[in-house]
Amino acid sequence: MPRPVHRLVLATAALLVLGCKGTTPIKTLLDDPGRFDGQTVRIAGEVRGSVGALGFGAYQVNDGTGTLSIVSEGGGVPRQGAKVGVEGTFRSAYTLGTQTTAVLVEQRRYTP
Repeated sequence: MPRPVHRLVLATAALLVLGCKGTTPIKTLLDDPGRFDGQTVRIAGEVRGSVGALGFGAYQVNDGTGTLSIVSEGGGVPRQGAKVGVEGTFRSAYTLGTQTTAVLVEQRRYTP
């Protein structure tokens, strides 16, 4: 492979890895919610449902491993079906048997 093409392939691979860096699978958050409670985490996935008014609201994100509710305290909510990345504070409410209830308080939303 010629050097310029080789460098381009390496640079592209590095950008792809860096773009995904830092996202936590929702399943990991829900499997051990106490470990992440109060911490800032990043997730990415598809919006499954949303409700909002006057810039506030809530929506759910599914990343293929699980679904997590997101609370937006400003900036509105994305539409159902949108692909989003979210960074925020993870809050574990409770775990009862196999059911864990938790939310992510949105600090920043981005396009994955």
